[in-house]
Amino acid sequence: MSFEVLEDKRVNIIIVGSGKVGYTLAQHLNAEGHEITVIDSDEEKIKDLSSEMDIYCVLGNGTSYRTQKEAGIEKADLLISVANQDEVNLLSCLIAKKAGNCQTIARVRNPEYYDEIGYIREELGLSMSINPEWEAANEMARLIQYPSALAVEKFRGGMTLLRVVIPEKSVLNGMSVAEFAVKISRQILVCIVKRGKEIRIPDGNFVLMAGDAISVSLPIREATPFFKKIGVPANPIKSVMVAGGGMISFYLAKILQDTGVEVKIIEENKKRCEELSEALPHAMIIQGEAIDKELLLEEEIRETDAFAAMTDIDEENIMLSLYAKKVSHAKNMTKIDKIEFPEVVDDLGIDSLIVPKVITGVSIIRYVRAMQNTMGSNVQTLYRMIDGRVEALEFIVSKTAKVTNKPICELKIKKNLLICSIQRKGKLITPSGNDMLQCGDSVIIVTTNLGLDDIDDIIHFLRREMLDFTAFPVFFVPNLLLVQRKKYYFNRAMVSRNCSIVL
Repeated sequence: MSFEVLEDKRVNIIIVGSGKVGYTLAQHLNAEGHEITVIDSDEEKIKDLSSEMDIYCVLGNGTSYRTQKEAGIEKADLLISVANQDEVNLLSCLIAKKAGNCQTIARVRNPEYYDEIGYIREELGLSMSINPEWEAANEMARLIQYPSALAVEKFRGGMTLLRVVIPEKSVLNGMSVAEFAVKISRQILVCIVKRGKEIRIPDGNFVLMAGDAISVSLPIREATPFFKKIGVPANPIKSVMVAGGGMISFYLAKILQDTGVEVKIIEENKKRCEELSEALPHAMIIQGEAIDKELLLEEEIRETDAFAAMTDIDEENIMLSLYAKKVSHAKNMTKIDKIEFPEVVDDLGIDSLIVPKVITGVSIIRYVRAMQNTMGSNVQTLYRMIDGRVEALEFIVSKTAKVTNKPICELKIKKNLLICSIQRKGKLITPSGNDMLQCGDSVIIVTTNLGLDDIDDIIHFLRREMLDFTAFPVFFVPNLLLVQRKKYYFNRAMVSRNCSIVL
């Protein structure tokens, strides 16, 4: 048995707050092999985290210098503060900058703060600020812009990934991917196919079928013509009904209020209704229970173009979305906080799931991946799709990249990976085997190989240092158990400190 040894790119990360977002971040970043420390003042949460994950946990206040010192702030590369209060997050980051001179990321949710986030970021030296509710609202706005799509991922330069289900009578039913290029468009690539539980990055011989959920890369101007060609209705959304008046609903209405889309928000709390009415003069605010069937019918749920279930209760959101789907043709968007059973939710046939903590996690993972490779072809954009099983990444090709100036067909590209798009000097290129990557190109790839942080990661490594474990003495064998259990850790007595193991 042999293992490939690569340069260690682990980042030492401290996370302040172990709520929904903090827990998700710890889980994802730990899975990517980083050294994670979590600070929280809730003893029960700390106990649960330490028992569930192989991470270091510190009980205490994230705004305390003493607590941060105990967590190892002096050696940390990055501190991420995602506590419930914005003030705590900002102060935690300020202390971290002074105590450890590390990079910092703060969650800032208050609209008053977020309106001034540029000033705050500059004055406090924040590397990044994140607002989960604002990010979720932006994702919903993209879905409203393309109502026929299940998911919309936008990249720089006008390239977009759209996910759509192939209708029964579509011209795509029974068409191969090779025929797709000839009969539909050479500017559009079929990147991902989800058929039942199976996910494929198809080659030219793959035959599409009705019911397949396909993700295609295309220039934004090609979206509407594409929908028409494949028989998918692309009627614009003119009205949106929102169940729940939380922060996501507020931000969504704020984004849509200047677009001519009619927004109707149903909220139970009278005080919150008054706040929304004052802040959103162009939206209709209705006091009442969103789960009230009679109220939904009275407010014309049957006629609305889009329905967003945004209450604080996942079960309510699922029921509301299923009801809206039954009584209307509205585009459905459903907020979910708990994602322990994604396959169950998927089987319900809900159009688009909005998971704020995952959206936040992906944004921060993108930043961490760029930190890992500050001298290389960094990740510029990152999306996780289809229950986190697929990644779409955008890289800027550096002058040191090994993939340049060679035809794509000659590169030893890893399996289950597709180069979707090349942007060069403002021109979008749908790549063929004869195209070559060049320094300065913006390249979009789609893959089921998770964890890429450099454009060179798309190929099999040209320089390999292989460890042959048959050469080691017998006493080394028990250590193989450690390798099998923990993906990113290895006996440091046998491998240099600057190395990690990739299985």
